[in-house]
Amino acid sequence: MAETTKRQRSCIACGKQAGKTELFRIVRGPDGFAAFDSTGRAPGRGAYVCSQECFATACKTRKLERALKTKLDHEDLERIAAEVSSALREA
Repeated sequence: MAETTKRQRSCIACGKQAGKTELFRIVRGPDGFAAFDSTGRAPGRGAYVCSQECFATACKTRKLERALKTKLDHEDLERIAAEVSSALREA
């Protein structure tokens, strides 16, 4: 039987490669609204970060905006940061 490999995703800030379940996904949905995707299955354009530090770096260097191909204001970034930090506490 042929062995299949799991597809690896990359953190947009540091480049660390890991499986989908090990990274946090930020998604820009079809309506243009960006949010943290706790399920990893929401429709739209996604970007992955491996930690809260990488999320902060991606926001500071605008890598998150480039990956999602949208402009994010300060309120959006704060809301998403709160969602990521709450997911880290639950894990």
